[in-house]
This record gives sequence, structure tokens and C-alpha cells, in this order.
Amino acid sequence: MVDMLRGPVLVAATIAMGLVAGLFYAFSCAVMLGLRQSDDRTFVTAMQKINVAILNGWFMASFVGALLLSILAVVLHLRGDLRAVLPWTIAAVVLYLVTFIVTGAINVPLNDTLAAAGDPGGIPDLAAVRAQFESTWVQWNLVRAVTSTLAFGCLTWALVVHGRLAAAVGRA
Repeated sequence: MVDMLRGPVLVAATIAMGLVAGLFYAFSCAVMLGLRQSDDRTFVTAMQKINVAILNGWFMASFVGALLLSILAVVLHLRGDLRAVLPWTIAAVVLYLVTFIVTGAINVPLNDTLAAAGDPGGIPDLAAVRAQFESTWVQWNLVRAVTSTLAFGCLTWALVVHGRLAAAVGRA
């Protein structure tokens, strides 16, 4: 049974990781660059609405699923002929843990602070609220983009190694 699950779990982990890496990448190279060009009210309004909208089942399934599926891929490869996949899956888990921790320790609290500022129409100093949020959030999102992309790369290579080893074992 474990043998039958290794490949599909590794594929699912890679897909989930790719989705998350793509999201953080899109924020880094498009969303935040576009919002940087906007006025303070537009920026604060947009980020408040994005931060509410992103808390949905699809995002949570990929965000949490990338971690859980990657850990499961490690566990499933602990024994057997495909152990050479382990360094890549373990590296992916470690890199994604950085992503996960940065999100929970830095980006989410910044989102919460932005939400607590209230309706943009009632914020007396929108520029200060934006300044307190934007540069730190953008910098740490870049960290998330890089670490999740590296984790995706590790899982992608793990798939290559898995495929090669599975083919070799199948011929033996």
C-alpha cells in the first residue's frame, strides 16, 4: 500500500507547493508592484479586501496541504528502494516551514494590524498605516516567494529521482 501511495502523494505535494509558490510569486512581481502605484486609500482598501478574500478553502487547502503532503511524502519514503528521494523532500519541508513560519509570525500579524486600522474612510492618517504595513509585508512576502519556490523545486526534483528509481526497481 505504501508503495502505491508514494508517487501520488509526491505529485500532490508538488502541485500544492507550486500553487502556493505561484501565489507568493504573483504578489511579489505583480500585485504589490501594481498596488505600489496606487494612492494610500486604494492600497489600504485593496489589501484589507485581499486579506479577507484569501481566507478561503481553496487557499487553505493548498497552503496547509503543501506542508502536510510534503511531510507525508517524507514519511512514505523513509523505507524501501526510493530513499534517495528523502534529501529533496526533507529540504522541501524545511524550506516550506520557513514560508509557513514567516506567514504566521510576520505577514498575518501585519494583515491583522491593517484590518484593525478600520475602514479606510475613517483612518485619519492612511499614509502612516500604509507605511507601517507595506515595506515590511513586501520584504517578507519575497522571502515566502523564494522559500516556497525553492521548496517547489526540491519537490520537482524529488519527482524526477522518484521516477528514475521506480523505473530502475521495476526493471530489477
